[in-house]
Amino acid sequence: MTVATASKPLKVLIVEDDPLIQLGLEQSLSQQPNITVIGIAEDGYIGVKMAQELHPDIIVMDIGMPRLDGISATQKIKAASPNVHIVMLSSHTDDTEIIAALSSGADAYCVKGTSTESLLAAFAAAKDGATYLDPQVARKVMDHLKPPTQPDNTSHLSQRELEVLKLIVEGKSNPEIAKTLYLSPNTIKTHVRGIMNKLSVDDRVQAAVVALRSGLVN
Repeated sequence: MTVATASKPLKVLIVEDDPLIQLGLEQSLSQQPNITVIGIAEDGYIGVKMAQELHPDIIVMDIGMPRLDGISATQKIKAASPNVHIVMLSSHTDDTEIIAALSSGADAYCVKGTSTESLLAAFAAAKDGATYLDPQVARKVMDHLKPPTQPDNTSHLSQRELEVLKLIVEGKSNPEIAKTLYLSPNTIKTHVRGIMNKLSVDDRVQAAVVALRSGLVN
């Protein structure tokens, strides 16, 4: 999966206090041709400082760390640099932590031990403006996010919009949806906007919630 162009590698900062996980992440990500690991921080405090100095595109952020936890660090980084994409990495799948992580501004939530392919999917989704959720936690998030008032026009979605919506629920980014449906990325963006307008929602996560709870997508 390509997450950056060959001429401009994706700059990744790893914020993780476990040396073994640090090493594993650095080795797996450094093997990707379009990713450059620009630094490793062992706690949230250092992570915030390195984010300000190194200007990464993506930060892989552990949640449970000394001095400053990942949720607090994410809030500080997003306040200073809202365009930095943050992928949370945690060994926990409890509801409170998941919701807190996403509420802090994180763009994705992955469970530790996830495959490199899943991590790259999270990177691609974040860069595309989507919210990526590890399959282990996606259903919990959907169960706890309060959806908007159920719209009356869900049945007005076209067959193509329903196909796009199903792939949104699966956590796929716009480029991935375009590839799956053999359509251009611009066409997919148009469909996504149409879906959100018809469902009266503001973002893709809310669209997924409505889709699941209304039975549009099983």
